[in-house]
Amino acid sequence: MDMRNVAIIAHVDHGKTTLVDEILKQSGLYRENEAQQERAMDSNDLEQERGITILAKATSVEWDGVRVNIVDTPGHADFGGEVERILSMVDGVILLVDAAEGPMPQTKFVTAKALALGLRPIVVLNKVDKHDAEPDRALDEVFDMFANLGADDDQLDFPVLYASGRSGWADAELEGPRKDLTAMMELVIKHVPAPSQIAHIDEPFRMLATTLGGDAFLGRLLTGRVESGSVKAGDNIKAMSRDGTLIESFRVTKVLAYRGLEQAPIDIGEAGDIVAVAGMKTATVADTLAEKDVTEAIEAQPIDPPTITVTFGINTSPLAGRDGDKVQSRVIRDRLVKEAESNVAIRVNDTETGDAFEVHGRGELQMGVLIENMRREGFELSISRPQVLFRNVDGVRNEPIEEVTVDVDDEYSGTVIEKLTQRKGELAEMRPGGVGKTRIVAHVPSRGLIGYHGEFLTDTRGTGVINRIFHDWAPFKGKIEGRRAGVLISMEDGESVAYALFNLEDRGKFFIGVQEKLYRGMIIGEHSRGNDLEVNPVKGKKHSNVRASGKDEAVVLTTPTRFSLEEAIAYIDNDELVEVTPKNIRLRKRHLDTHERKREAKKLEG
Repeated sequence: MDMRNVAIIAHVDHGKTTLVDEILKQSGLYRENEAQQERAMDSNDLEQERGITILAKATSVEWDGVRVNIVDTPGHADFGGEVERILSMVDGVILLVDAAEGPMPQTKFVTAKALALGLRPIVVLNKVDKHDAEPDRALDEVFDMFANLGADDDQLDFPVLYASGRSGWADAELEGPRKDLTAMMELVIKHVPAPSQIAHIDEPFRMLATTLGGDAFLGRLLTGRVESGSVKAGDNIKAMSRDGTLIESFRVTKVLAYRGLEQAPIDIGEAGDIVAVAGMKTATVADTLAEKDVTEAIEAQPIDPPTITVTFGINTSPLAGRDGDKVQSRVIRDRLVKEAESNVAIRVNDTETGDAFEVHGRGELQMGVLIENMRREGFELSISRPQVLFRNVDGVRNEPIEEVTVDVDDEYSGTVIEKLTQRKGELAEMRPGGVGKTRIVAHVPSRGLIGYHGEFLTDTRGTGVINRIFHDWAPFKGKIEGRRAGVLISMEDGESVAYALFNLEDRGKFFIGVQEKLYRGMIIGEHSRGNDLEVNPVKGKKHSNVRASGKDEAVVLTTPTRFSLEEAIAYIDNDELVEVTPKNIRLRKRHLDTHERKREAKKLEG
């Protein structure tokens, strides 16, 4: 059967998952009376909640007798490890750009990867029916972006479509019939080369594993594009690492391929098709599966280096083990190793103590998603503040720099520039970004951005949009001012009492409410001054047998500040931890005992 392999790449919220839903609908995948799931490709709970794509997913539709394999890729740079591998499976890309926002940092990130692989994108300007859409400006910006990324003449001569994914149409002209997606699918079939023109059916079987999955009955599943030859159940093949070293030999138990949204068993996977193979025990992502006499591994895409590290430790608080059932370091280590196997952008190292693990990754969001998944699985963890990874270049200590793109209302631009400058950021560009809006582009050290997102939303009254992407390594830029306020620390174990909290309100703002379980060394609020302060939130009012002349005043407390997981991790200092359980997120000092904290502080001063 004639075939095309294409990836859809776009920035977060530019509508790619919605567009895929429409393709599924119009290809006749759903029966007329069948319930259609909205955003069917974002099947993971976290993806549905956050409205972002985290894991790359494939689907397959038939259009005019041609099988079109479509991969929906993450738009967020933190999940770039997924993007890089996926692009090696396809022969073309649809670049989806919001006609109002234009190309954004993540668009640039993924497009750079696609152009480097020699792919020729189809540009689709989406949401052209929005009131603030400016398709001509967006198209100019796309062309400039391609030119800046070093696109060749063929890549610069890209076809353009105007579309509304939500309304289910795409046309070659802005004022086209606006009926359906036929123009887009016909262009994909015409513009994207068929894999048979590239793949080699008569050669021995070879396939690069690009994603790792699992099945309760089949075990490990490795998905990738068959580069040459064919594979079927019962074949004896081998797995090799990038340098050609044999990892294992095994018998293929099943070959699966996407048919619609489901993976279904097929008789034979041929060159060009995207298939999943079962039967291996240890082979993983970036390994080559091949016939026994093949000696050279397929070259795998190099992965951008991790830029931050977070320590995952066992929960050592007095409340440990009350919410979750996975609390041992061995269980935590196994889960992290399993994550690193399937997600090549993550690396796991043991620490000297053995009860904590260093996890290197791309960014706070990626770490937040991993921790959130683990707490939902029943894990209890102690999480450290993210630290930036440095590298030595010619004896000079270098740090990762990120390109930050900010869209804000004009009135807040001064505050944002001031804050980015305080974080050692350098302004690269500032221009109007629409009516009453300013677009700011700055190069800021990664460590300066840890914990900035919450502050940014406060500074812009929740109206600003900030996007970031790895830019380059640069010599260390000097000390960056950290959190200025101290914290309020509980000096007792027990439950918080309204009367005690009311009497402490002038000391700062609280992160806890009434009747919450507390322990000594737990952080319960932010001090109004720069130093840490130990307080007693469990001390009730003394009762006497003398009746008061008037009624006791009703205690009215200020609503406490509640942190999301990412906000909590970004808020803490180096001597603090976030205690994460399936039901709670608590902040605590690394050392719960006062005297131990003082000893550690003296050591650091000395």
